[in-house]
Amino acid sequence: MANLTLRIDDDLLRRARIRALGQGTSVNAVVRRHLAEFAGDDPRAAGLRQFLDLADEAATGSGTDGRTWSRDDLYDR
Repeated sequence: MANLTLRIDDDLLRRARIRALGQGTSVNAVVRRHLAEFAGDDPRAAGLRQFLDLADEAATGSGTDGRTWSRDDLYDR
């Protein structure tokens, strides 16, 4: 595995460390995950993108334009 040196503003790094700590991870792991996604090597990100694309194509939703049924219709009242 290669090492990479980045020049990052001190305040940005401090905020990133705090956020990573809050998520139970490290800045190193966050950067590695983002680079994998950027390079197209993250199967989770690819799966999520595919799911979101399918959801957009389905044209469904709970808003006034997406829902054509009422609660009463579901229960035959």
